[in-house]
Amino acid sequence: MKQILAAITACLLLASCSNSEAPPEPAPIPVKTVTIASRPIPNVVELPGRVEPVRQAEVRARVTGIVQARLYEEGTDVRAGQPLFRIDPRELRASYAQTEAALQRARATATNAHAVVERFQPLVAENAISGQEYDAAVAASREAQANVAQLRAQLEAASLQLGYTTVRAPISGRAGRALVTEGALVSQPEGTLLTRIEQVSPVYVNFAQSASEVLALRRAVAAGEIELDQDDRVEVTLTFSDGTDYPVPGYIDFYALSVDEQTGTVELRAEFPNPAGLLLPGEFVRAKIFAGEVQQGIAVPQRAVTLTEQGGSVFVIGADGKATVRPITLGAMVRDVWIVQSGLNVGDLVIVSNLQKIRPGVPVKGSDAQSTRKPASKLQPTAAAKAR
Repeated sequence: MKQILAAITACLLLASCSNSEAPPEPAPIPVKTVTIASRPIPNVVELPGRVEPVRQAEVRARVTGIVQARLYEEGTDVRAGQPLFRIDPRELRASYAQTEAALQRARATATNAHAVVERFQPLVAENAISGQEYDAAVAASREAQANVAQLRAQLEAASLQLGYTTVRAPISGRAGRALVTEGALVSQPEGTLLTRIEQVSPVYVNFAQSASEVLALRRAVAAGEIELDQDDRVEVTLTFSDGTDYPVPGYIDFYALSVDEQTGTVELRAEFPNPAGLLLPGEFVRAKIFAGEVQQGIAVPQRAVTLTEQGGSVFVIGADGKATVRPITLGAMVRDVWIVQSGLNVGDLVIVSNLQKIRPGVPVKGSDAQSTRKPASKLQPTAAAKAR
């Protein structure tokens, strides 16, 4: 009996000893990492912009009359000089004919007055007529010629007015909807608006940048922190409101030299090809302006960044070999990398795989996924376009 009790006591002691031992450390989770290194990266400025046509013309009535017909299809492309509207020409045609008849009568009178002067020339030399009569004949001839010139100008004006009854496109572009219908009375003094024409290939995109940001950019360029392109071309890419990218880059073609007093901003404008007509006047877009390169910049792969309402964060491997969350301030995203404004240092190991499995404080075992020393040209979204 004593032997049985001793055995039970020994088992209990062994069990209590085993329960007091700490659980084993979990095995490190294998992850892939990238080592942060500084390198030249694009200096990207993100701004909202609005699309505007390169040229816009308002088609207005230049004569008073009744619209007889609309000669174009609304919303289609028209060429310069193409007829758009026809205004009733009958009244102006009658005025033209009346002026033309008056001109013919004035020419006949001028011809007769000139003939009288030629007949009087030998007579005045022989003193057959007085000098006063000859001077009167010369004055009458000159008056007749002036009357001819006046009526000729009136006939030309009448011809112009008659031509204005056919309203033509002043520029090539896309014609909007007609603002008048057949039978409408249009007025020349009021300049009745008939339609609008917009030239949408290419197009302009207008931006407004804060004057303080412009000053900071100039200081960074002067200090050598940002290096501008040698050809002074500043590339711009666009993103539509639905998040899709416009495939063709544009370039800044205008930069205001003054600050708007009311908004404190500087106006910029970029020109974009629009062969497919995807960019519509009045549309709001998001622009990325590539204003040179930051010489000592930091970027991380897109897949390593977690986005929250508070901003972005990444997992880094700490000195103890465990995963640590690091909040970062993000700039623009270029292709598949985020430009980091602050929060990371050169040499940090950023985790880029198995992000769903790791938690803060979990042991991890990293292996290099790729080097972050990628040439700056690789970060440019349209390097091929620049080469062209």
